[in-house]
Amino acid sequence: MPLTLYTFSSPPRFYALAGVLVPVCWALCILLAAVGLWMGFFVAPTDATQGEVYRVIFIHVPAAWMSMLLYLVMAFWAAIGWAFNARLASMVARSLAPTGAMFTFLALWTGALWGRPTWGTYWVWDARLTSELILLFLYLGYIALTEAIDDVRRADQAGALLAVVGSVNIPIIYFSVKWWNTLHQGATVSLTAAPKMASTMLTAMLLMTFACWAYAFAVVLTRTRALILEREAGGAWVRELGSGGLR
Repeated sequence: MPLTLYTFSSPPRFYALAGVLVPVCWALCILLAAVGLWMGFFVAPTDATQGEVYRVIFIHVPAAWMSMLLYLVMAFWAAIGWAFNARLASMVARSLAPTGAMFTFLALWTGALWGRPTWGTYWVWDARLTSELILLFLYLGYIALTEAIDDVRRADQAGALLAVVGSVNIPIIYFSVKWWNTLHQGATVSLTAAPKMASTMLTAMLLMTFACWAYAFAVVLTRTRALILEREAGGAWVRELGSGGLR
């Protein structure tokens, strides 16, 4: 069968593909996280200004990146599901929301731990922090809205509208340190400029970012497989799967 853009757009084929990818993603996540944490906490040098407390960036920064990226991906698939009545796309969007909310909470929590010794407080109503908090509320609002409506199609459409409208918050988060005078520091890593950190620090941060990617793929694919089984429970292929005919 030739591979096309729509080869895995059907739930049975996606279910089978996800089943193959999930253990690979978990293996990559564990390996990358182990190496990244070891480099970040034991190999990377102590920061000349912040001392040892800066090491929270190896968790905080990847989590913050993932919180924004996953929201855009969620909004994209929610919009595809809404516009083209693609049920698999809507299922992927729903599967992304809890993981995105988790990364957003992790970014806020680690940011508070970082802020206490550097700013003297766990929280300030800084533009970057406030917009990131709004992102958490958007994730939780999407989850609550889709779960509150009994009709699955209507729930997916309502959630898609909220996700698409809420995506305007992402550039606000990203550019907040440039648009306003904030306590939060500017970007340390940029595609248009040389990194402002030692190579070992950058390597550790990138490894942790890839570990977060692998984790997100693993849990989102697992959650999507569960949603497929829930929504396609009456399908012949699901009954065949239950009888051991499919994997």
